[in-house]
Amino acid sequence: MKTESLLLPERHALILKQLNNEGRVLATALARELNVTEDTIRRDLRDLAAAGLCQKVYGGAVRVAPGPEGGTLVQRMERQQDDKSRLAAVAAKLVTPGGTIFLDAGSSNLAIAEALPVVPVTVLSNAPSIAARLLDKPHVDLIMIGGRVKQSLGGSVGATALRELELVRPDLYFIGACGVDVQAGVTAVDYEEAEFKRRLAAQSKATAVVATASKIGAVASYSVLPISQLTHLIVEAATSAEVVEAYAAAGTRLLRADA
Repeated sequence: MKTESLLLPERHALILKQLNNEGRVLATALARELNVTEDTIRRDLRDLAAAGLCQKVYGGAVRVAPGPEGGTLVQRMERQQDDKSRLAAVAAKLVTPGGTIFLDAGSSNLAIAEALPVVPVTVLSNAPSIAARLLDKPHVDLIMIGGRVKQSLGGSVGATALRELELVRPDLYFIGACGVDVQAGVTAVDYEEAEFKRRLAAQSKATAVVATASKIGAVASYSVLPISQLTHLIVEAATSAEVVEAYAAAGTRLLRADA
């Protein structure tokens, strides 16, 4: 099919395919590839963004972050369970004996709770499901950050939780991220959740994110922190060398899960 003869739906389909494959598109590159003007591509991206299929950024667009998954935290853990378990095994190696970590609400962090090494460690969490998994581990000193639990998130992020954060300074904070993008950074789909994460990241000595493939290159509505302030990013084994280099150049240490 010649690009100059593409109809509007065909052009949109090619843009979406590239978004799904690469996580982002640039208007200038698309204009050259599809043999149309940049204004035409910008209109296409506006149409796709209005339909909720991408998020416009300066110079192009990025894949939108997936919305909150349905079901409880434990039910969400069952989706992509093998992928999350492999990522969690790498993340757990960052935990040092005698250290203090914070496990944010999220199914990937629930997997980290299960993968923790059998060493003395203090674990703080705002997620009841994560706390429940740690109750039978005598080597874990468990501290809950409380208040009303937001069911869609599986954790507490409101005023009470924010007040209790003032007392903690974790050695390592595992952030539950909705999207992780080189330019947009770590993002969240909920306004209060993003504020909670920003506050905690600022008070932590180090930060880490476990990201399945669907979250790499995705952007949610609310900013948490730039990639340059993320200490570790743990990604799947199949992540391309180009993606690894891009995130490393942005300032984070990238770790791959075992194949």
